[in-house]
Amino acid sequence: MKIIQSKQKIKLTTLLMTLISLSVLFTTFILLFASYQSEKKSLSDSYLSLNFSKAEKLSSSVNSLFKLMRMSLQETSEFLDPSMTDDEIQKNLELVRNTSQYFNSLLWIDETGLVRNVTPMIKGVKGDYSSEVTKDVVNARKPMLTSPFKAPTGRMIVLMSEPFYDNEGNYRGIIGGSVYLQEQNVLNEILGNDTIIDNSGSFYYVVGPEGKLLFHPDIKRIGESVIENPIILKLLQGQSGMQFVKNSEGIPMFAAYSYIPEIDWGVIQQTPASYVDALLKKHIQNLLIIILFPFSLLLIISLGFARKLAKPFIELADVVNQFGNDKQIRPPTFESHWNREADLLTKSLIIAIHAVENNNSLLLEQSMADTLTGLPNRKKLNKVITNLANNGQLFSLVLIDLDHFKEINDTYGHQLGDEVLKFFVKIIQSIYIMKDRFFRYGGEEFLLILPDTSTSEAYYLVEELRTKLLIQ
Repeated sequence: MKIIQSKQKIKLTTLLMTLISLSVLFTTFILLFASYQSEKKSLSDSYLSLNFSKAEKLSSSVNSLFKLMRMSLQETSEFLDPSMTDDEIQKNLELVRNTSQYFNSLLWIDETGLVRNVTPMIKGVKGDYSSEVTKDVVNARKPMLTSPFKAPTGRMIVLMSEPFYDNEGNYRGIIGGSVYLQEQNVLNEILGNDTIIDNSGSFYYVVGPEGKLLFHPDIKRIGESVIENPIILKLLQGQSGMQFVKNSEGIPMFAAYSYIPEIDWGVIQQTPASYVDALLKKHIQNLLIIILFPFSLLLIISLGFARKLAKPFIELADVVNQFGNDKQIRPPTFESHWNREADLLTKSLIIAIHAVENNNSLLLEQSMADTLTGLPNRKKLNKVITNLANNGQLFSLVLIDLDHFKEINDTYGHQLGDEVLKFFVKIIQSIYIMKDRFFRYGGEEFLLILPDTSTSEAYYLVEELRTKLLIQ
């Protein structure tokens, strides 16, 4: 039988084990990816919400503080009278500043821009004319809150002012309260400027109406413009909210912002994205540690199951592969399989192998038998002689020929000649029962094999046979 050659194929065990390994690994990847995405969204939402809550709380506190500061200045401007002496006005300003502690300094600047009183006393300020920023406030004649500016003393300050009138309604300048942005005061206590940055790297800062920093962890940056930050533009439009953003230094942040309506400032609370990424990395590492053992156990069990599942099919494939050889097929040992398909295939293959062997045996017998007489033919003869010779066994050959058989065929026809041959075989077989010893050699010639028989013994046996034939 011609065996079809083909390229090397993948074994079923290898295929199943590979598929199971890939399935487990892919499932692990999906689990980790889904967990990562879920945890990322959860952390992002949590920090945005937490930052927004902090920003709102700070903005609410600062808004309330400035309302109180405004009320304090209004009461002070209404209480004071320009007709009071300088000492009286000075004492009242000191009393208000020490009592409320809202401002780092209080001062009266008259309508000409001259500083009439200041508390605490600052050398070179009282009796001097104010700066350009202060003159603009004086000339505005309305309640104001300046943007941060550098005072003559070198301090970065904001100035809150209330117009000051005498009893006759004449404008006499402003009562102003200054807040030092880089020094201790009530505003700094609320904003907690010394502990702005926490362990997560989260921090907040405050911007003024022109987008300049008023409070920041890095004090050196106070007064710096951060208008290019996208959330600062929203704050300047009076909006509050939260979003993922890159700050003015290009650092990704989870930021929340809250507008302070009383003073047009804004509070921004933000957490570095790198901190959230570190938490996500830690989460994945912990998850890997948790699932490593059960998934490894699952993989080992699955691989063992794959081998057990593939084993009967591999055995069946090895048996089927024997069909390509001339050797006798060794049928598989039947064992009841837990796998229904393997069990059915094994039973079917055993039945098929037995059927093939029976058919082969029948075909072999038919190929070695004479179709007319049923005797073994020359092919069978050659096989028997070869076996006897290979075994070194003594045997004799007797060639038998029917005399005048051609005349029978010519006179009565081949059909009757065939009947004569069958009758002759029947007589011989009735005298000697000899399986695989009597052969039709061809035509009217027959051959008799006598194992373990010498020539002389064969002669007497043949003579005995001839005598019996004559009697028939």
